[in-house]
Amino acid sequence: MRFLMVLSDFIIPVTVLFIVVFGSLKRVNLYETFLEGAKEGLHTVVNILPTLLGLMVAVEVLRAGGLLELLTKLLAPLEHLVGFPAELAPLTLVRLVSSSAAVGLLTEIFSTYGPDSFLGRSASVMMYCTETVFYTMSLYFLSVGITKTRHTLFCALAANFAGVALSLFLVGQLFGAG
Repeated sequence: MRFLMVLSDFIIPVTVLFIVVFGSLKRVNLYETFLEGAKEGLHTVVNILPTLLGLMVAVEVLRAGGLLELLTKLLAPLEHLVGFPAELAPLTLVRLVSSSAAVGLLTEIFSTYGPDSFLGRSASVMMYCTETVFYTMSLYFLSVGITKTRHTLFCALAANFAGVALSLFLVGQLFGAG
């Protein structure tokens, strides 16, 4: 374990040193290349900023306008039928759009039920077995100009569903459901 900690301290500096040495051996103007990359990065940020703002506003509208509660109540019969904890429904829905808003909901779950409860553990595992599908698709597809997403949304939602189901299953198996 100590070896891994020491290794992790050196990975970034060694990587940067490798890039500088390799670039110098190839006679690349490192400073110009760095500035070019930084300029492209800023251009990308400017291009995706409207999408980011739109997603942030959408999440806030969902939460403040009560739409998230309404969606949770509409899904309650289905949740009950399959044995899904209703307390995790808002987290599951918000996680599709915003990671930071999902972290806020995770914190609420921790303060209400405790981080070591079944719900707390399930929510923790769920956060790291799922992805912000709509955020990721809009951000990355927009930044590279992809307009035809084909089956990406369906597959991403299926993967998220699998992550949610497996997180509940694994936590239930490892720690018990209650």
